[in-house]
Amino acid sequence: MPGLHQITPEQLMRRIGLPDAPVLIDVCIDEDFEPSPQLIPGARRHPFAQIEELIPELERRQVVVICQKGLKLSHGAAAILRSHGIAAESLQGGVVAWRKAGLPEIPVAAHAGLATGGTRWVTRQRPKIDRIACPWLIRRFVDRDAQFLFVPTDQVELVGDRFQATPFDFEGGQWSHRGDLCTFDVMLESFGLRTQALMRLATVIRAADTNRHDLAPEAAGLLAASVGFSRQYRDDNAQLDAALPLYDALYRWARDGFEETHDWPTAPKG
Repeated sequence: MPGLHQITPEQLMRRIGLPDAPVLIDVCIDEDFEPSPQLIPGARRHPFAQIEELIPELERRQVVVICQKGLKLSHGAAAILRSHGIAAESLQGGVVAWRKAGLPEIPVAAHAGLATGGTRWVTRQRPKIDRIACPWLIRRFVDRDAQFLFVPTDQVELVGDRFQATPFDFEGGQWSHRGDLCTFDVMLESFGLRTQALMRLATVIRAADTNRHDLAPEAAGLLAASVGFSRQYRDDNAQLDAALPLYDALYRWARDGFEETHDWPTAPKG
């Protein structure tokens, strides 16, 4: 049982990836963080002594504060936030307990902007599947404040260079297809997010994105919905916003409902 104003690693993992997941603030000191520079999915670092700087952006949001052992730093920072009316908890046992439970962590080396949040990404315009699925993964598990730029194909690298944006799902780039894998698969591997639910979802995305519907029967439905979204919205960011709930639902299916079936009638007569 978690203590007052605490959440266990297992409870937090169940909330990560959902649209209403709490904001995760890692206040570990450098001496604890640097020997193994990894973050709990969705977390960003911030100095514990400067936690009040975050108050304006954290108003009306739920927050979980994380430190190395779940003791004074996270309790103190969470208490300061609560004194300003913010619903803040600390992670019970901190990073030590998270690792003991074998839960995923994202290596900071995977992307230069992960520690502070606010990453910027660029890809080809008129997205269908991978270019929606990858932003969903980043927003839900990596950086909730990530910005996505959709530009003409021949401008992706130039925009990335001039605007410090990371190209993805772009041929020849780091974040792109590799062999039979699509960009979503590559991101799962690079970010250390190979959970059973995300791997199950990745199979559906890969099947739809590479026209391999034999891999997952759900792929045909994802393709149909993706094409429908692309026809419905002329603005790519509006399409992204509209399609994110589809991937939220697919994630909950992959995590909790993949064994459920449906038929009619629901029970035999008599």
